[in-house]
Amino acid sequence: MPRRLLPWVAAALLLPASARADNEVDQLKALVQRLEQRVAELEKRDAELEKRNTRIDKGLESETLSENEPSLTARLKAVEYQSAGMVKAARTVESLEGIKAGLSLTTVAQLPNGVPAGAPAEHSELNYRGDVYVGLPLDNIGDTTQQLFGTFRFGQGTGLNDLVAYSKPNASAFRVLSTKPDDSVAVLGQAWYQAQIPLPFGGFKPRSRESLEINFGKMDPFVFFDQNAAANDETRQFLNTAFVHNPLLDAGGDIGVDANGFSPGFRVSYHNFSAKPESWRLSFGVFGAGEGANYSRAFSSPLMIAQAEREERLFEGLAGNYRAYYWRNGQGPDFTGIAALHTGFGLSLDQRYGDAITLFSRYGHELSGQVRFDRALTLGAEFGGSYWQRAADAVGVALGWMRTSGAFAAASPTLDANGDGIPDYGFAASGYESVLELYYRYRIAKQFELSPNFQYIAAPSGNQDAAAVKILGLRAQLTY
Repeated sequence: MPRRLLPWVAAALLLPASARADNEVDQLKALVQRLEQRVAELEKRDAELEKRNTRIDKGLESETLSENEPSLTARLKAVEYQSAGMVKAARTVESLEGIKAGLSLTTVAQLPNGVPAGAPAEHSELNYRGDVYVGLPLDNIGDTTQQLFGTFRFGQGTGLNDLVAYSKPNASAFRVLSTKPDDSVAVLGQAWYQAQIPLPFGGFKPRSRESLEINFGKMDPFVFFDQNAAANDETRQFLNTAFVHNPLLDAGGDIGVDANGFSPGFRVSYHNFSAKPESWRLSFGVFGAGEGANYSRAFSSPLMIAQAEREERLFEGLAGNYRAYYWRNGQGPDFTGIAALHTGFGLSLDQRYGDAITLFSRYGHELSGQVRFDRALTLGAEFGGSYWQRAADAVGVALGWMRTSGAFAAASPTLDANGDGIPDYGFAASGYESVLELYYRYRIAKQFELSPNFQYIAAPSGNQDAAAVKILGLRAQLTY
């Protein structure tokens, strides 16, 4: 027994029996009273809690916040709203995953010297062009990946492309010709679908070394045919149409696109990369030509083009691309102003050489059709700035020759294609038109480049008596 209880036990033993009984009764009464008080307090608190829970339940049933509801309810709702916001943001990011978008803005100023006789008196020496593009991934169908691609284009100024020459000195110029020069109208340039299907069908995708690509919609055929690593982009590389694409297809008009440079069509491509990094590809495309290019009528005598290409690793493993293609345009433009069957073949070659040099060449050969020039050869190179401690800069130089066709040489002195009674040229075309272009691309910032440009066009349109045209230019390029 604890010592602190001994005095109480002794006192209890010394009290008479009756006194002890009375004392125990009083203690029991006091204990009962305290219990009653505790029970009353618990019942009161339980009632308050029940009332509070009722308010919380009522508050949680409503999605809005009220100044009269308990702080716990407000805190719970705040947590819910925050969680919902985080989930919504996560879903938004997930839905945007894989989307690619960008903006390209090109401004070109050119000053000509030695404009040939018969050219219009006024020239657009300043122009700009903008391209907004977006790529949208679609849900996969099994192992097949899908995407949509779109481009909006706008601009003002037609450049110096009204010069009497086979080549055109400003491939970046764009304006909707049906509008006034004061207007800048955006058009939907491209809107096409692509599906990439691993081969063989039903195989194991990670081990696939072949694929089938299918495209259809409104597109620029040069996205898929006649590509070239060093001469393909007028916003950063060469400006003259003789070097941007095969002259027979572009400047000669055999590509058959509408006035804005696009056409509805279909393309299918087989890609074999079993010997990666070397690979090869076969592609075939059908595109609207003539009135079929601008949706005025259904496909009638369309442009058909087939291309074979191979990627090689030469010069100690440096990449090179070698392409050969054949085209057939049922509505190719003759120099007489009549649409007729045009056929031809071309080559497009590019090869890395050394640390920062890319060589290129193109050849075009017209097989049928009354065209102004029927042979075209271009070659050149781009030199990266790492040789002079400006790795993002580049120098490009190119030469081109376009041979006057025999039919055009005979018809040019008296040719009146528009029927106004005035000869279109008034001279006897012959020989070659020769083109030289030189540019320097100077990187100011990641999104901003300036490119001084010089072009020299000898014997424009095969006029051997005409003075050479010299053009100084400056291109500003913004890319986001």
